[in-house]
Amino acid sequence: MITVAVLTVSDKGSIGEREDLSGPLIKDMLKSIDAEVKHYDILPDEKELIKEKLIKYSKEVDLIITTGGTGLSPRDVTPEATLEVIDREVAGIAEAMRSEGLKKTSRSMLSRAVAGMKGRSLIINLPGSPKAVKENLAVILDVIPHAIDKIKGDTKECAR
Repeated sequence: MITVAVLTVSDKGSIGEREDLSGPLIKDMLKSIDAEVKHYDILPDEKELIKEKLIKYSKEVDLIITTGGTGLSPRDVTPEATLEVIDREVAGIAEAMRSEGLKKTSRSMLSRAVAGMKGRSLIINLPGSPKAVKENLAVILDVIPHAIDKIKGDTKECAR
């Protein structure tokens, strides 16, 4: 069982002006990899608050997925918060999402999403829109269990 925290980053969502459709979608998609969501929060686009939650949850769960705040708007600070928190970047995850996304839209190259490890937790940034969440998470979903196993110290060979 993979334990998870889902963090939706949205100014409007955090004050009830916008319904969060992406967070529930992530929770639903994670069922296919036997993941249990232990925490679900909607936060404003505030870097220090995002960092605080990432640090807290990295001590409690295997996987933290954020949605939102990865674009070019002035208040989009999720990647910066993530980079300030992680110990090691896992660049291939974000590269894979952007690469696959470019097959559907050139706007994929504008994503600033990052992924990395904090202690024994994997943190992955996803875009904010439900369509982009579905497309991006589908690209990486099957590697998440293996990544979590490796982060926890699994020493088995990686070959399939």
